[in-house]
Amino acid sequence: MIHHTDIIASNLRRKIRTRQILYGGNKKLKIYGSLHCKSGKRMKKENRVFFSTKEEALENNFRPCGHCMKIAYQKWKDTSN
Repeated sequence: MIHHTDIIASNLRRKIRTRQILYGGNKKLKIYGSLHCKSGKRMKKENRVFFSTKEEALENNFRPCGHCMKIAYQKWKDTSN
């Protein structure tokens, strides 16, 4: 997990281009989703974190986004009840 405030913008862009970062998350809400999600793009920089894989996000106790990852979110919701 990489905190947005801990990475230089040029390094962040390089990691996204080389697909080392595939998902973004909100550390306060514990939600992760695609980098293209409209909900994710609205969050504050200090709350934003990045992940390489879905598994990394899940290991850090983040749940899938209900907007951009509807199927994964539904599976998470069904198993968490």
